[in-house]
Amino acid sequence: MAIGKSFDELESNLGYKFDDSSYLENALTHSSYSNEYKTKGLNLPSNERLEFLGDAVLEIVISEYLFDNFKSYSEGKLTRMRQQLVCEKTLAKIAKEICLGDFLHLGRGEESECRTRPKVLADAMEAVMAAMYIDCRTRNSHAYKNVIIKLFANEIKKASSVSTPDYKTMLQQFIEKDGSASLEYEVIGESGPEHKKEFTVIAKVNNNIVGNGKAFSKKDAEMQAARSALLLFGFKL
Repeated sequence: MAIGKSFDELESNLGYKFDDSSYLENALTHSSYSNEYKTKGLNLPSNERLEFLGDAVLEIVISEYLFDNFKSYSEGKLTRMRQQLVCEKTLAKIAKEICLGDFLHLGRGEESECRTRPKVLADAMEAVMAAMYIDCRTRNSHAYKNVIIKLFANEIKKASSVSTPDYKTMLQQFIEKDGSASLEYEVIGESGPEHKKEFTVIAKVNNNIVGNGKAFSKKDAEMQAARSALLLFGFKL
């Protein structure tokens, strides 16, 4: 932990007070620090197992919040919002906002750059979320959910206000430049129960398959197929 930094300061930044600070201690322990102690014959677990749990905790909390608060959004739109939120870039940004890097336990060889490396910060952020979840679980509390949503509030607002690109229109306009090319979409598969059927769609140009997509509505599946085709044609999306 950086000199002058304490758990109290990090807990204040998080907006959460741990009953058992050992969970937070574990969440802040990078594998490089853990490995240094192993060479001394000491077992100090790294935060990697907590990262695994934290990834799942974050996904369910964000998914539940989006489902409950954006009732008019389609499955495809909700999925894209979640992808924008539950990713390394967003996690690292939030980690920087709460100065998480300043509190990490790092090996001596990692001190110079690890505290600002996006992947390290994102992984540690997931570990901290898992630590909050476990700490709450011991007292049958769901306080961790409110903390996570508060931390992500600005990013959720941004994600909800960003218009979804109309990949079908983009692809149609690109194909029309050729003049003689024809574009069509075809449903090639359906699976799942009637109330939650998933569709698989392909996009074809002059009867050649150029993209595919899968979603819980034909419209969203076509949109994904169009996006797949645009990527094939070299578009940067």
